[in-house]
Amino acid sequence: MKKFLFLIFLIAAPVQADVRHSIKSSATITLDPAYSSATRIGSTYSVSGSNVTPSKTISGTTTSGAIGGLNIGSVTAGVPAFIDTDFTVTTAGSAFSAVESLTQGDAVQSATTVSSGVVGSLPSLGSTVTGSGGVTGGTITSLTSGVHTCAGTMGAGSSCTATSIIETLVD
Repeated sequence: MKKFLFLIFLIAAPVQADVRHSIKSSATITLDPAYSSATRIGSTYSVSGSNVTPSKTISGTTTSGAIGGLNIGSVTAGVPAFIDTDFTVTTAGSAFSAVESLTQGDAVQSATTVSSGVVGSLPSLGSTVTGSGGVTGGTITSLTSGVHTCAGTMGAGSSCTATSIIETLVD
């Protein structure tokens, strides 16, 4: 009987538990900045041929057997002037070929500016990456329940993230 009473006390013993309850709510508005990254390409000149005689003319003086090219003594906005190459067929009536290639480099441009979070004048260079940036106008609203929401007008480059975590833990 004593063993039976002990067993009844074990079964009827009160139970204890730790209960924790928490509500966490947050919201964040993110605006990307406006940016622009540009790389200028340089000027290049090349010439090749067969059965042709090149010549160049500078200030009225023609030099046979010389090729034109880039005149680094005459640079405008960071771009050298171009001197053309003239070709004459060396052996008349025979096959000939002539190839002339010019890549005109990018001129130095004025810096891009950011006004009201927007790049207004985009550069146009050999390689250009530009982002206009986010647009303000988003708002965070806090409800009476303590939960946050996002509202308003947001464009490209802007975002709003609202997070609510409701946690109940029983140990």
